[in-house]
Amino acid sequence: MMPSWVGRRRRTAQGTAEAREALKQRVAQAFFLGEEDRVTVSEIACADEGCPDVETVILVMRQGEPTSAFKIPRPISKIEDWDLELLAARQSLIREGER
Repeated sequence: MMPSWVGRRRRTAQGTAEAREALKQRVAQAFFLGEEDRVTVSEIACADEGCPDVETVILVMRQGEPTSAFKIPRPISKIEDWDLELLAARQSLIREGER
């Protein structure tokens, strides 16, 4: 018989993977990414002073452009649509300034 924590860990890992995939889709929509563009999402624990316990790192990789990295000082499950809209607007302004 398997210990009860094994099942919980599998459900948590599956829920985290599903949340990560859902966030990637939301990022792709907020940034108007094309089929050839890519997104990665990572949730990172940080023990440094002044650092949140958990932060989410989002990498947006547009075809033919440098990778853009964004950090949100919350876990994946706490990221709202307005967080993504703000990041997309900021990146849009930066990209406009580079032209």
